[in-house]
Amino acid sequence: MSTQPHGLRYLANCSMLFTEEPLLDRPRAAAEAGFTAIEFWWPWPDNPTPSQGEVDAFVRAVEESGVQLVGLNFFAGELTGSTDAGTLSLPARSQEFRDNVPVAVAIGERLGVKAFNALYGVRVDDSTPEEQDALALENLAYAAQEAARIGATVLIEPVSGPKPYALRTAEDAVRVVEVLRAQGHDNVGFLNDLFHLANNGDNPAAAVAAHTDKTAHVQIADHPGRGEPGTGELDLDGLLADLEARGYDGYVGLEYKPTTSTTESLAWLPAERRG
Repeated sequence: MSTQPHGLRYLANCSMLFTEEPLLDRPRAAAEAGFTAIEFWWPWPDNPTPSQGEVDAFVRAVEESGVQLVGLNFFAGELTGSTDAGTLSLPARSQEFRDNVPVAVAIGERLGVKAFNALYGVRVDDSTPEEQDALALENLAYAAQEAARIGATVLIEPVSGPKPYALRTAEDAVRVVEVLRAQGHDNVGFLNDLFHLANNGDNPAAAVAAHTDKTAHVQIADHPGRGEPGTGELDLDGLLADLEARGYDGYVGLEYKPTTSTTESLAWLPAERRG
């Protein structure tokens, strides 16, 4: 990926990039690399309700770096582990999600966050898919209502990998978006992660063609491998150009695993495209 025939803005996902640095130093590292906007997974994967001191330290790190925190995940458990990928559809853990929502939204209000990623969760043996889906819609409606208070959007994302995650394709995620919008929650949108779609065997080009009107955020990594653009075979240039041509004008989150250092992995992206 080198030509970038589009005008979309890039931001750094600081839960996957700049991991050479401690978490609170990553906003500064992103700023030094030329980025003006960032996103994070939930910074405390083992705690949906961190202390006020922990929250204040995170907010201060972002503010002092001068970057804009555009996106933040709601609590989703330990995403790098073997099972966690969201708690909102899990009966045994649903309360963790609900307890987290006001904490996350309060951070968002302080930092101007405009999008919260609500990871749906895996299928579990002690509940039927129908029961989990009903619980998920209830919790997503609550999250959307709270996010709307600060003018923010709730994102619904398909996820790949070995975990029994419930939303695997663009159609899976968009179906949830459509149900919530039909209930009056207009601030719910599709997070089109082009890597996850490709990794699940879905068709990223078809997803762009069918669902750009519902797309509220985009994330990329190359496929296969989930490395930086240019390390795989995914036509990211073409997909992003098509997204823009169809009206998407939001950010593109760099959510990849650098094959070298983060700084070296950004060689494909000119400095002027990071602002």
